[in-house]
Amino acid sequence: MPDTIRLKIAHRTVEAELNDSETARMFLELLPITISMQRWGEEYYGDCGLKVRPSGDARQEMDIGELAIWPSGNALCIFFGPTPASTGEKPRAVSPANPIGRMKGDVSFLKGLTGSISVEIEK
Repeated sequence: MPDTIRLKIAHRTVEAELNDSETARMFLELLPITISMQRWGEEYYGDCGLKVRPSGDARQEMDIGELAIWPSGNALCIFFGPTPASTGEKPRAVSPANPIGRMKGDVSFLKGLTGSISVEIEK
């Protein structure tokens, strides 16, 4: 059964399911954590302190609502639409990232947020 986490973003609480990857298990061990995140197109990213190498399933093209760890920046990424690296409507990381899960429900509220946010994440 996948692990469920809660993300508190701008007075909203959103659940996400983590996948069964080694990177997701390592991220789960960091919780609870608060991450300052910056916006890049329709992606938020922020240093979570997790140092990992690209995994076998690392990729650049992501899905809306997907969570990933970006090894080059030790960062958690939240994808909610096209980024400056996108070639279409799908989010695209600047370099390969390790997918760790996805947010449940509608994530379109992220589009209305500012360039910098604080995200509290707990088990």
